[in-house]
Amino acid sequence: MKSVFLKRNNKTVRKGSISLSTGFIKFSKKINSVNQQAVKNVFLRNIKIEMKKYLLLFIITAFVMSCSKKVEVKGKITGSSPLERIEFVEASGVATLPLANIGLDKNGNFTGSFEAPKDGMYVINYAGKQNLIYLEGGQKLNISGNSMTFPNEFVVTGDAKKNNDFLQASQKFLGEYGSKINIQQLMSGDEKEFLKSAQKIEADINKNVEDVAQKNNPSKGILEWKKNDVKVTILNLLANYEMTQRQMSGNPSFKVSKAFKDYETKLEGNKDEMVKTIPLYRQYLLVKLSPDFQKYAEAKTKGKTDVITSEIFAQFLKDKKDISETAKDYLLAFVVAQDIHPGAPAKNTEKVKKIIDTDIKDAGIKADLNKMQIAINGLKVGDAAPEAALVKADGKSYQLSENKGKPYMLFFYASWNPYISEATVPVLKEVVNFYKSKMNFVFVNVDDTKDQFVKTSSALLKGIPGTNVYGEKGLESDIAKKYGVYGFKLPCFVIVDKDGKIASRSFVNLGEQEVVTILDKQTGLSAPKVQPNPQMMQPGIAVDPSAQPANPQPAPTK
Repeated sequence: MKSVFLKRNNKTVRKGSISLSTGFIKFSKKINSVNQQAVKNVFLRNIKIEMKKYLLLFIITAFVMSCSKKVEVKGKITGSSPLERIEFVEASGVATLPLANIGLDKNGNFTGSFEAPKDGMYVINYAGKQNLIYLEGGQKLNISGNSMTFPNEFVVTGDAKKNNDFLQASQKFLGEYGSKINIQQLMSGDEKEFLKSAQKIEADINKNVEDVAQKNNPSKGILEWKKNDVKVTILNLLANYEMTQRQMSGNPSFKVSKAFKDYETKLEGNKDEMVKTIPLYRQYLLVKLSPDFQKYAEAKTKGKTDVITSEIFAQFLKDKKDISETAKDYLLAFVVAQDIHPGAPAKNTEKVKKIIDTDIKDAGIKADLNKMQIAINGLKVGDAAPEAALVKADGKSYQLSENKGKPYMLFFYASWNPYISEATVPVLKEVVNFYKSKMNFVFVNVDDTKDQFVKTSSALLKGIPGTNVYGEKGLESDIAKKYGVYGFKLPCFVIVDKDGKIASRSFVNLGEQEVVTILDKQTGLSAPKVQPNPQMMQPGIAVDPSAQPANPQPAPTK
């Protein structure tokens, strides 16, 4: 028997970019398809007091500007819809959560800013499509394009122009060059001929990089990244050749020659930098480790059914003396991210949390994974619900603690949410009307402006009992950050008990049976049940987000 609420809420949830497997270029993707990344102190002496103050102020200002990580972006997407959003995601990060979610006006104009964790490659998400852009902290840039082709095609002006002209030109060459290579023939050939071909491919790509760099004068940062990217491309070519040959020979102990290994070693001259900045290199390392890990995992999990991949891989890495701590952190983070998904059992979520806290050494990676876990699974059940700055339509502040003594549900939403009016609101209305005598409902709007909140709440939620509040700055608000609310998981719901403690994980489907079970427990009521309708239960249709892929992949990029 299922809740009557579940019957009504069967819209597919729009997913966002939780995790991106970043194959930066078409050629790299083609290869992978064959088989599967101080500041000096400044002081002034012996200067007149008036000049001293002026110069000190100037130096401080210049210092702050040079160290700023903020990227300011604006632009126009011709023909776009006000319901679309532009997201920026750090491509080389481990958690790949959006750094910014920027709205467009009716004319397609947008403006926003975000803190760039480091200089490097970022993903632009728009209308379910992705592409790459190279950004450096402190830059101001303008992006323009057409909704029909954006972000596959766009023009960059401003501070980031030279770097991205260089990037686009080198990607274009690589796509054209790669399309002319017969990968299957290359993989099945003699090793000596394969190495000769691989070295020629490397030389040809590097020659193009030099030519394009001379023309566009890119920064040192992107030039170094591109050179490492070429090495990773060739390394993946080598790894796939070795795997292919092992399978063709039927010999699990197949080994390549010393010349082959020497070439690999030469390409891996900057391992830690490559593992930090190029996710494809992380995948390369995981492929290389796969045979040994498979044997290790089979031995360690024999007879066990409650083991997750992350804990076995964490143990496996401890014995690997030839892998640096930096690489271990990034590789473990990659695997941990696969174990963070909606609907994961509480005990697995706790295991993942423990691995993040004890086995990940890098503070930045640890913080990113913790953010990801909150975004996907929600806050820990039993912890105190965080208080946050909220405001009502009349301008008065609102405290979540006002609900203490009575359970309540937080409903996060925005006007640009797809399907919210037709799929979510009707079910919300039924749920509120059934449980309102025993619990409260707080509707938290995260639109970009308070004016939009006032319009949306008065229209969308008209007649539904509850408290309408706004998180100032929308998805950048205090409450959105504390509760791990991102555009890809709107609308979402969190239940808090009468003592002000988290009573549920974060849900994106109000009709889930688990939600109804928790609501019944918190209120003492019992939701009406209905027999499952066979016609609604179509094969391949999943209404529970835990049945969806935990890590959607980006569309092919140019």
